[in-house]
Amino acid sequence: MSDALKVMLANIEQLSTKEKALAAHCLLTAMDTKIDSDVESEWVKLAESRSAELESGAVKSISWEEIEKDLN
Repeated sequence: MSDALKVMLANIEQLSTKEKALAAHCLLTAMDTKIDSDVESEWVKLAESRSAELESGAVKSISWEEIEKDLN
């Protein structure tokens, strides 16, 4: 694992829900060299929708510790 990824994961809890969604979007976008503007706008809509669900309490978030535990 790179140092850059370790730093990001170590600090992930300091990010807001919207910042986490944006980071996820940026990571996924960086994997694809061909950008489809329709897909881009749909990702933004999905990220905003999920952020709103979390902020309203409609869904419950999972902590990084829970995710990390499941990965090990």
